[in-house]
Amino acid sequence: MTRIALLAFLLLAPAAAPAEDAPRLAAGPMLGPATLRDALIWVQTDREASVQLRYHPEEKPGEARLSAPVKATRDADLALTFELSELVPGTTYRYEVYVDGALVESPAPLRFKTDALWQFRSPPPDVAFLIGSCAYVNDPAFDRPGEPYGSAFEILESMAKQKADTMVWLGDNLYTREVDFFSPGGLRYRYRHHRAFGPLQPLLSAMRHYAIWDDHDFGPNDSSGEYQLKGESLRLFKRYWPAFHYGLPDTPGVFQTFRIADAQLFLTDGRYYRKPGGWPDGPEKSLLGREQLAWLEAALLSSNAAFKIIAVGSPVLNPNVTRDESYGLYATELRELLDFIKARKIEGVLFLSGDRHRTELWRRVGPGMYPLHDYTSSPLTSGPYPVKPGSPESKGIDRVPGTLVEEHNFGVVRLEGKGKERKLVLEARDKTGALRFTHEIRRDELRFPEAAPAVSK
Repeated sequence: MTRIALLAFLLLAPAAAPAEDAPRLAAGPMLGPATLRDALIWVQTDREASVQLRYHPEEKPGEARLSAPVKATRDADLALTFELSELVPGTTYRYEVYVDGALVESPAPLRFKTDALWQFRSPPPDVAFLIGSCAYVNDPAFDRPGEPYGSAFEILESMAKQKADTMVWLGDNLYTREVDFFSPGGLRYRYRHHRAFGPLQPLLSAMRHYAIWDDHDFGPNDSSGEYQLKGESLRLFKRYWPAFHYGLPDTPGVFQTFRIADAQLFLTDGRYYRKPGGWPDGPEKSLLGREQLAWLEAALLSSNAAFKIIAVGSPVLNPNVTRDESYGLYATELRELLDFIKARKIEGVLFLSGDRHRTELWRRVGPGMYPLHDYTSSPLTSGPYPVKPGSPESKGIDRVPGTLVEEHNFGVVRLEGKGKERKLVLEARDKTGALRFTHEIRRDELRFPEAAPAVSK
């Protein structure tokens, strides 16, 4: 047998079943971001162990490759990320996980897919991605007394069954508790406890995952940049939400940008540099911070994407939110961003946001500007907060009619059509996956109105 044939035999041969006391996965595998040629896969073991992946194009098992072994250590919370490179664009791969040489059994085949190389070759493909925020997993020993705050966990299964490529978590992806706030060990415990939740596992392996944070997965309720453990919180976020890049060399944070077909998503960090909501409004009262805002404006200006989708943990265009959790309370910075979009004629902008424990689509129209939309999607498994009768939000003048959802739900964003028919389709679906609303926004609606022709005299 030649060396090549022997290697192929060893790669494809079935592995022995793990012993009863052998190390196993505590959480995952989870698909991280993928590009044309690279993919990230995250796993976490239940004790220190050596982990490997075996992967191959789905239709070509003879091309299987075995990753280098990686040690899961307690210093890194037994969590690790594999970066698979030199992949084929537009290809579905099968993969398996081995812990200390033993195959980890999976209830369904594990797959990931690289992006298609469509540029200069074909129209952008039709794709869909999911959005959502506010995911609470109960922990009775440390929860507040009374009725459990987390429920409707079947929503996670409904999401895993959607035909979508990506999930974008919009913040409050887990909830730290009073026992977690003030020690690195407490924060690490909360991440481990949440990520190991059984009903979450099928969703983790079903599609790619990107995330931003909001107050509850950053620190205490309504926490801002003064939180003293924000450095540890950032380290944990990066450990549990793998990405190819976060922040800038001199500007730490969870912000990043990536492409989905002809859309570019700009995921922002609304906590690391945030001033408290009660800070007097003015140039110093910032939600993003000066450096991140400058990055966002430059990234928007340089983007050639048809759709430029900006994700912010807090509602952006809701004019009636009076608590700390609104970009509207940072009026000077928000006005600067919106004025920049208008002055530089940046087309195709849509906002995504979370936090409010209800879902609604806001639409704002201003002079000389195309309609701006803010799709707030919430909650996944946390308690819903219906609009109070008679409150400012009950009027909802800028809310698109029929888009208020006051129950557990998740969002779907579809990019569909070709040429002039290209459009965004926004959906909200309940815990069973049933449609609650759909709203279409044509690409042409996100263009600046043409100036009226001069009248000759």
